[in-house]
Amino acid sequence: MTTASSARKLPSAHRPLRAGLVACALGLCLALAQPVLAGKKTDTLGMAYDQTPENIDPYFNNVLIGVIIAANVWDTLVYRDPNTNEYKGQLAKSWKQIDDRTLEFELREGIKFHNGEEFDADSVVFTLNYVSDPANKATTQQNVRWIKQVEKLDKFKVRIISKEPFPAAIDYLATTLAIHPAKYYKEVGPAGMNLKPVGSGPYKIIEHIPGKSVTLERNKDYFKDSPKTQPTIGKVRIRFIPDRQTQMAEVMSGGEDFIMHVPKDQAEKLKSIPHLQVESGNTMRIVFLQMNTRDGTPAPELKDIRVRKAIAHAIDRQAILKNIVGGGEILNSICTPSQVGCTSEGITQYNYDPALSKKLLAEAGFPNGFTVSINAYRERPQTEAMINYLQAVGIKANLGFMQYAAMRDLARSNKTALTHQTWGSNLVNDLSASTPVYFGGGSDDVSRNPEVIELLNKGDNAVALKDRQAYYKKALSIIADQAYAVPLWSLPVYYVASKDVKFKPYHDELVRFWEMSWK
Repeated sequence: MTTASSARKLPSAHRPLRAGLVACALGLCLALAQPVLAGKKTDTLGMAYDQTPENIDPYFNNVLIGVIIAANVWDTLVYRDPNTNEYKGQLAKSWKQIDDRTLEFELREGIKFHNGEEFDADSVVFTLNYVSDPANKATTQQNVRWIKQVEKLDKFKVRIISKEPFPAAIDYLATTLAIHPAKYYKEVGPAGMNLKPVGSGPYKIIEHIPGKSVTLERNKDYFKDSPKTQPTIGKVRIRFIPDRQTQMAEVMSGGEDFIMHVPKDQAEKLKSIPHLQVESGNTMRIVFLQMNTRDGTPAPELKDIRVRKAIAHAIDRQAILKNIVGGGEILNSICTPSQVGCTSEGITQYNYDPALSKKLLAEAGFPNGFTVSINAYRERPQTEAMINYLQAVGIKANLGFMQYAAMRDLARSNKTALTHQTWGSNLVNDLSASTPVYFGGGSDDVSRNPEVIELLNKGDNAVALKDRQAYYKKALSIIADQAYAVPLWSLPVYYVASKDVKFKPYHDELVRFWEMSWK
């Protein structure tokens, strides 16, 4: 173990930040900006984001910006108040548990989708039955895999039946399970929903240029009984700008009003610009380094547990947290600490110990290290820091940096070795939304341990909380003992916005445009 005084220093190759970023933060890259009409005068909030959703349909996307768009454009049956965690009726006005597998919902009447179609039981039944059918290949299959069937009782009453008892059902129904207009969705499917999205939420999409931008407009007819407040900003234009320097140039010049996930050092510099405000906060998002141990892995070295432990001991998590991440907390399990069922008590931990790392590599037959690929899609400075730490013990990691969907598809095709993952659980504050995604036997599981899969499944479906906790803890222990992944830290978010914008950061990373206003 290192001590605090051993300085948590980064490898020398990483200490200097890239000159281009520093110059940009000091205002030397303003020429990159091409201001467009946004801001208080035009009642249009301009936002830039670095990742592009592959589909605006929330069931066929799992990038955060897609989750943000979904929450503003679509409604769910139930709403979870982010301040109190209280469940409130949204599209449903009430609900009751019929038995341990059945929930019954009374639906609100008089709600219209953005295209004028009436909301009723058909909307709920068709949407949830369609996306929970594996044949329709929802990207977010883990969010709906528990649903057996949805039944219509009358025009404004439905029952949702789970395959097995699923205690977290309400949290999923309150956060991720958007409801589509049945007639329109039957006609256009996910592809059509992507091109011309239709929801019932506080904002409606008036333009989607795939890969370029999405423009939202206030839904003036949004139903008054919604627990979401009535929107006040007229339009929101989201541009997809992969380059962070360009994003910062845009917000500095006034071309954009709002950006997020700004690197810590750059956020600190932007605080000095009079027309900008900087806010930050910890989030539910976890960061971890996943190691592919499946048969056919591109890095067979990873099948040796000594190599995986060597990688875990090679990374100084505390130093990266302090110097680059700039907030959050160290994780010792692959789950968000606040989630029901998440624990690090009694879980094996791997402290920074490069000497032990080298010893383990030598014992595994790699005294001079080896070469491996590492894929990432965001937080590049964090990836580069890990690469430097691996290099220090003899492991040369070649970076493949790309959009999330591309990285995910490579991993699902068994073509990645190390992947720098982040996961926000789609807002769900239950372990079933995190650990099983990457270790529960699904398409994102690259270790496929049968015992872990069985334990996670039992934890998902156990009714008694103490039983759920016991199953989950045993699964987390095996994952740690086998060093299938390196838990890193929870990810804080730095937001930079025009001082004209009033907004509040939330633990779930969700940008609630309906709450935002002009000062």
